Amino acid sequence: MRKYLPFVSFLLATALFTSQSIAQQAGRFAYSMTDVKEQNNNWVYLRQLNMETGTYSDALLNGSAEKQVAFDAATKKQLSDFGVSKMGFNEQPAFSSGVAALAFDNKNNRLYYTPMFIDQLRYIDLKSMKVYYLTRPFTDKPVKSSDQGNIVTRMVIGSDGYGYAMTNDATQLLRFSTGKKVEVTDLGSIVDDQANKGISIHNSCSSFGGDMIADDDGNLYVFSARNNIFKVNIESRVATHLGTVSGLPANFTINGAAVNEKNQVLVASATESTSLYTIDTKTWVAAASKVNGTIWHTSDLASSNLLVSGKSKATTIDVVSRTIVPNSGDGKINIFPNPVTNNQFVIQFNQLETGNYTVLVTDVAGRQVIQQAITVGGENQSQTIKLTPATTKGIYLVKVSDQNNKAIFSTKVVVQ
Repeated sequence: MRKYLPFVSFLLATALFTSQSIAQQAGRFAYSMTDVKEQNNNWVYLRQLNMETGTYSDALLNGSAEKQVAFDAATKKQLSDFGVSKMGFNEQPAFSSGVAALAFDNKNNRLYYTPMFIDQLRYIDLKSMKVYYLTRPFTDKPVKSSDQGNIVTRMVIGSDGYGYAMTNDATQLLRFSTGKKVEVTDLGSIVDDQANKGISIHNSCSSFGGDMIADDDGNLYVFSARNNIFKVNIESRVATHLGTVSGLPANFTINGAAVNEKNQVLVASATESTSLYTIDTKTWVAAASKVNGTIWHTSDLASSNLLVSGKSKATTIDVVSRTIVPNSGDGKINIFPNPVTNNQFVIQFNQLETGNYTVLVTDVAGRQVIQQAITVGGENQSQTIKLTPATTKGIYLVKVSDQNNKAIFSTKVVVQ
């Protein structure tokens, strides 16, 4: 098991990029979690990677510092009481136990992450370089399994402004808000597409590890360490196996993935440091990318770019339902889980205007299944919608209308 490294220094560098320059060049840059010079498997150095030139920066943060100053993400007060995790790691260092999951929130200039063996969501304010810890559990599984299945190794900010994190075994897809108040929701397990021909996203040999990117159409893409690609629909949580990346060296494991300005996927490895590769998303063929200087062993990458899917966005209510709340980055209304299990789901209202609303569930033929009136009186409110036991499996439409009977949200759910 990896131990945190001795204190080297809190910040290394000349080279702290200003928040202005980072914002201006965000499309060309990715954040990277790397090892320490002449070492391996100690993922505690944060760097920036210029994806155009293949140049890594000097370390922006040494996350093994034992005297790390950290703040409570909820209260913004400095933390003073640090313990030891269930896996035996000091909880004070920012990157204690190593990090393999990063997500860059360009809107709020934050870098979200979670240590591998500490069950906690954390973020770095990139403007001040202060580190914030959510003091409550992230996955609610503080003891990590021997096969490391319940460790979070994939994380990204989706097109809806939410952060998404996935465990190695894909039994938990976690969503977290990125506004002033960080809320975490467990969306449940990923479901394998029946067309996957036996290649499961839950399989440790083919599908653990790697990284995750998002597209502009509400999907996530998992690139596993064994170079398999799965497309995951966030609403249905169904994973479709798209293929295997070809053109990589035999010992190259994909551990970091980020979308570059050319709409390619740049990948880096924790086991091979002679080159970076870009993947053509139409053919899944990799080609060596430009490099300049040291190529560090890399456990994760995070950029602000979304993969452009090429699909046109029709101006329907379904698109309106994904609208981002101005200046918040949070969706107004969300439904989970989807697919629906146990004939019930939760509808979440985020910063919606106070008032009376109506939730209508219909089948594909337009027949009413249930109609329920809801009074929204708070900034964040959740309501459980219970379908009748007689509701059959299939696709249903959920519509929310305001007190003027104007539809403000519509989406499809799958009842299993």
